[in-house]
Amino acid sequence: MTEAAEVDAEGESARTIAARVLALPDVAALSPGHFHTIATPVAGGRVEGVAVRETAVEVGIVALWGTPLPQIADQVRETVGGLVPGSAVHVRVTDIVGAAPGAPGGR
Repeated sequence: MTEAAEVDAEGESARTIAARVLALPDVAALSPGHFHTIATPVAGGRVEGVAVRETAVEVGIVALWGTPLPQIADQVRETVGGLVPGSAVHVRVTDIVGAAPGAPGGR
């Protein structure tokens, strides 16, 4: 596979992963991390918050307050693992924000 084809394939995977993770109820946003290292290059830019690598995927998230962080990380791992079988999935929680509207403690 050529380098451009690899970038396109990784970019498509990163976009799919990003959409699925953002759909999780306890994830407020994706995060590139404090040093902006959690990202995947794509044509015309980067998918911030998802780093697709050879043998692993790293996902940076901003979690919603309420659910225990290990449980949220497990949800992310389960979601991403189904999209990239055989790859390790590492989750980095970079921040926590207030609860979702209607949730206990929410607005």
